[in-house]
Amino acid sequence: MSSLPAISGKKLIKLLAKDGWINKRKTTHGISLYKKHKDRTRVTIIPNKSDDLPKGTLSAILGPKQTNIGREGLEELIDKYGI
Repeated sequence: MSSLPAISGKKLIKLLAKDGWINKRKTTHGISLYKKHKDRTRVTIIPNKSDDLPKGTLSAILGPKQTNIGREGLEELIDKYGI
């Protein structure tokens, strides 16, 4: 099993925006993004930093309670849109 790729908050925000996530607002801790799915609207807050996100933070963002795309989904987005 491969580990999560290193990615900054700013790059992840741009990548998710290309995938249809909508910038909702700027928050204290970062940028709030949302995307409507058939069953629900998913919301995530991504730190707006140039540094690579810590593995735990990135894992939580990609997890089922936030974006629900997972490591494979992130790798697909990177392959599709580049970073």
